Order: sequence, then C-alpha cells, then structure tokens
Amino acid sequence: MKPYTRSIIELFDGKKRYLIPLYQRQYAWKVQPQLELLWEDIERAADRVRTDRASLTPHFLGAIVIAQIKTFGKEVQAFEIIDGQQRLTSFQILLAALRDVAATHSAKWASELRPYLLNEGVMAQEAIERFKLWPSRTDRRAFIAMIDPSADIDAITPPAVNEDGFVRRAISAHAHFKDVIERHVVMDGGFDEFRFETLFEAMKAGLAVVSIELEGGDDPQTIFETLNSRGVDLTPGDLMRNFIFQRAKGLGQNGSSLTVDSLYEKHWLPLDRAFWNQSASRGRQARQRLDWMLTDHLSMKIADLVSVDQLFESYRRWILNDRPFESVANELEAITATASVEKRLFDQEPNDPIGDFGLFADAFDVSTAMPLVIYLATEADLGAGLSRALEALKSYILRRDICGLPNKNYNRLFVGMIAHLRKAERNRVDALISYLSTRIAETDRWPDNSEWRRGWMERDQYKGPRQSRLRYIFEAIERAKRSVLSEDIEIKSTLTIEHIMPQVWSTNWPIPGFDHLEPGEFDPEFASRQSARSAAVNKLGNLTLLTQALNSSVSNGPYSVKMPAVRSNSSLALNRDLNGFDAWNEETIAERGAALFNVAQKIWLAPERDHDITNVMEPLTNALPSDGTTRCRFTYSGAPYHALVQNGALIVDGVEGSFASFSAASKAITSTSRNGWNDWYIARNDGDWILADEWRRLRATVNV
Repeated sequence: MKPYTRSIIELFDGKKRYLIPLYQRQYAWKVQPQLELLWEDIERAADRVRTDRASLTPHFLGAIVIAQIKTFGKEVQAFEIIDGQQRLTSFQILLAALRDVAATHSAKWASELRPYLLNEGVMAQEAIERFKLWPSRTDRRAFIAMIDPSADIDAITPPAVNEDGFVRRAISAHAHFKDVIERHVVMDGGFDEFRFETLFEAMKAGLAVVSIELEGGDDPQTIFETLNSRGVDLTPGDLMRNFIFQRAKGLGQNGSSLTVDSLYEKHWLPLDRAFWNQSASRGRQARQRLDWMLTDHLSMKIADLVSVDQLFESYRRWILNDRPFESVANELEAITATASVEKRLFDQEPNDPIGDFGLFADAFDVSTAMPLVIYLATEADLGAGLSRALEALKSYILRRDICGLPNKNYNRLFVGMIAHLRKAERNRVDALISYLSTRIAETDRWPDNSEWRRGWMERDQYKGPRQSRLRYIFEAIERAKRSVLSEDIEIKSTLTIEHIMPQVWSTNWPIPGFDHLEPGEFDPEFASRQSARSAAVNKLGNLTLLTQALNSSVSNGPYSVKMPAVRSNSSLALNRDLNGFDAWNEETIAERGAALFNVAQKIWLAPERDHDITNVMEPLTNALPSDGTTRCRFTYSGAPYHALVQNGALIVDGVEGSFASFSAASKAITSTSRNGWNDWYIARNDGDWILADEWRRLRATVNV
C-alpha cells in the first residue's frame, strides 16, 4: 500500500482511467450538505491563493483507495476505485462545470481544462477509454453527456434501467457547480479571468486528497472498512456488497469494463432496486428489506441466530473462517436464491404458498420463521411438498396462538429446526411434521385438536393487537366455507373484526327474565348470567367480519336492528350462517364457535401423534408415585405452598380439598386460570427440585 498526496488536478493529469465497479453505490452526493461543503473548501483555498499565495498549503479533502488493473497493448492505464468514487465523480463534474463556464465566456480556460476530463492519443477503444472516469452504468449516460456533449451516447452505452433518479442527481450537481462558479467569476456583469484562474490554482495547489494505491498483498476490504468506520452511514448491505465483490479481484477488464461488473449485474443490481431499499419493521426495529433478507440468509445458512446489528461482522467471520463457497459466484448465487424467496414473502401474493406465508407471518408477527421458510424453499428440495410444509408451520403457529402458548422461543426453535432437517435422511416434510408433533413443553408443543378446541372455545381472543391475526383466520374460514356452487368472489373491501353482541351489551341486549329487578337490586342468578355473558363477548363465536361503515351503522344497536342490517348488507358466507339463529346469547355464541372450529380444524392440520400430550400425565396417579412420598412446592406472591401426591390427587398444606391436577391446585390458590405445570416444582431423588413441566417433558421423551 503506497499513499500519495495528490491535488485534484494531479489526480487527472496524464493518460489514465478510473473505473467505478458496478457494485459500488451510484453517485449520491447532494447539494446539501456535500456539494456546498466542497465548494466552501474551494472558495477558501481560492481566497488564500489571491491573498497569500506563498504560504498556501493543501487542504485535505479525504482519501481515495485505488488498485491498478493490468492493461495490455494500447489499453490506457486503468485503476479500479475501491473507495472514494463520490469524491472523484464530484471532482470530474466540477471540472466539467468550470470548462462550461469558461466556454460560455469564450475564455481560454475551456481548452486548458479539457485534458483533465478526456484522454488523448492512441487507445484500444477510444470511444470509452478517452473518459478519465468511467462511472457505474446507472450514472454513465448522464456523466458522458456532461463530459462530452457531442458524444454519441447510445453508441457508447445503452440506457440503464431505472436510472432517472441518479441522472437527476448528477445533473443537479453539474448545474449547482455552474451556478456557484458563475457567481464567483462574474463581477459587475463581466467575466473576471483572474478570479477564474485562482479557482484553477486552488484545485491545483490548495486542495488535495490522499491517494492510497494498493499493491498485491493488500486487503482492500479491510482498508475500505477502516476508512468508512466513522462519519459515513453504511448499511450492513453496503458493507456486505463491498466485502463480497472486493474478494472477486484479479478478474481484469472485458471490453474496457471491469469483468466483475457482470457478476454485479446478474446478482446484485436487482438488490439495488427501490424494492429492497424500502423500510420494513420487525418488532421494534425498522431496517431496509435488503438488510432483513441478508440477515435471514445468513441465519438460514449457519442455522443460528443472527442480529441485524451484527450482520456484516457475522457474515464476514463465517465466510473467512468456514469458507463455505468455492467461488464468489457461488456465494452470490446463494444470495440470489434467498432474495427470490424473500421477495415472494414481501409481495404476499395469496395464490402463492410462499406469498401467503408472508401474509400470515405479518399477521402473526413471526418473522422469526423466515430463515426456516427460506431453507424449505431453497435447500430442502421439497418440490410440491413445500406447500404441505408451510401449511404445517402455519398450523403450528396459529394453534399455539389460539391456545395462548408463548412465542418467545420461536427464534431458536425455527433456526434449530434447520440443522435438524439438514440431518434428516427421510422426506424432510415428514421430518418437519414429526419434529413439531413430538414437542411436548409449553414453549414448543403443537396443540392437538383437543387442546386447540379448548383454546378456541374458552379463551378470550379479541384484543386490539390481535386484529390482524383474527382477520387472517376469519378470511381463511370464509374462503373455506364457500362451496363449489358459490360465486368466486374476490373480497376487495377493507374488513374489520367486529362483535356481533357488542362489548357494551347491557343497554340494548338485556338478559331476559330479570325485568322485575329494581335498579341496583342484587340477584345471585342475575349476577351469574351477567358474568357469563361478559365472558362470552370476546370469544371467537361472537366475532365476524364487517365493513367499518356497516359496523358503525349498527354498532351497539339491539339484536332486532343489527341482525337484519348484517343479513341485508353482507354477502360473506360467515354472515349468511347467522340467518340460522333467531336469538343471540351465550349459548348461540358457543354454538357458532363450535361450528367455526369444525371448519378451522379442516384448514389447519393437526399434529401427527396418537395421544394427547397435555393429558399424558393426568390423572396424577398415572404420572407420579401417589404413596405420599412425592413432594411438590409452589410459590405465589411470596407465599410458599407445599404439597404431597396421595391417592392420585395433590394435597396442599393449608388449602382445603384435593386436586386432580397441578392447574386445579394453582387455580384454587391464585383464583386465576393457569398452567400448573409451569407453577409447581417436584422434588427429585437427589434432593434437587425440577419444574413439573420440565419433569414431564423428560419423562415423556423416554416413555411416550
């Protein structure tokens, strides 16, 4: 590595070319702040030239990193730009603007500046090699038009795709420089040649860069990272792109362009499109889609968790330590395969199994499953079995959600499954379903129909943050309920989850048979009925899909008004079924909930096992020695509770009665519905205590 101090003019003096690889970012400097700051430096240097030329010392504008490329025959000496292409491009635009202002005023400086913009003499391909700087394709046409307005641009380079935004950026820079130069050199309505000359002298002696020219053993990526470690906002995608392509070195030129550019055009140019630059949120983090895709890609490849904040370092370490690819081309092909799948996840086309899973993942907030989905769609070689695998994964997540089971372990579960499936010798779809079916802990089990039905019928499902999940469920049920005789109707309306019996039911939905009660009069049966009705309101059987306008029009109105309006204005099969009910109360809510469940269990498949995991340990006499020697304990609100298992039941010190399950004991102690397997600890033979759920899991692993 050899560093040199070079002025702006010296950078472009002599016969040479600077080539910008396609993988580097397109020209992105804006008038504010970059171009304005550069012009301020130039004006300060020009002022020193005019006032104190003898004491002038160069003001440094940063560093550039270049690597010489082998040339042959008549080819012009060429350098690949590793870092600093924004500066070099801006300098060339600035020199072009100086030339154009001089030409406007018929000044001799127009011809003086030409050699710093265009090479002259013998060249292998003059149309291309005469340009001192050869930008990436997106910027090329605008750049050529500025440097040589007489050039046949179409003959030199074809139009680039989606280049408009970057063309405007380059043209804007050129127009800005022409404007500020014009205002600097025109005094009292006339061209001041001396002031123009001081601008040229400022760039020749007052402004400089450090030009770092790499040698054979230098690592361009390390130098690039060091120079960009402070003050430059580079995304993980930017760093990865440079890391990948800078390892594809030594490929030389092809037709006066870098050979590595063909790799970029095929694999990374599509990732530089606007689609991948859009922001997407996962949990509380918002990042570019590209960064999420690359994070999922690496997580899938290493079958381990990857933080988006540590993406580049993790990827770099994996590539350098494990050397997983034979070539950079293979490495890019793997990224392209992942990007193809993840784009379908983002596009969310409902008729595409992968797109539908993307829709599902957004609704249920399970982006943690993406690495597994990418593995299933790329490496697992499932063919037509991919749809079945994704349906199993959706069922696993959805059933757990309805049962209120936690999702905090999903990230490790799903990436861990990748390693498990890679080792599978049989059909990987069967291996996936078998793996999920044999999980038994609360943190990872797949609820069977028995447990799922309890959650469906007994748990409150309506909560604000769950709207998207419930809407996905009800839309799926709606599609399933349409028979072959029904019209194929596409739902374009914005539908929301709404209550049939409103949450505020007491005013217009009275409980019959208690009209004789005076206001404020207490009746235990009435209180019980009120409690039962309030408990039924947020169950699935009381929910449906309506347009917001229809719901607002009937809202909390009485049944006699609401039901006819729903029947008249809604064409959904979900709501046609309501015609079969003459009244709406707790019993009909339960009846409809059961009917919806019968449809749901045909959509979301059950685990493949022949026993109910949640009941495999009950009654306690089948799970624990019941001779009074099995000790258990539970702590609640700081108070300890001790118990023994006797005659198949749990006897808790200080608590009246006996309990056939841990959950029943927990409910009696806390007055809340709980999973007792996560409350109680069991004394082991060695004197240590083990959580009942963990004990159950270990026992079932051996015996079930």
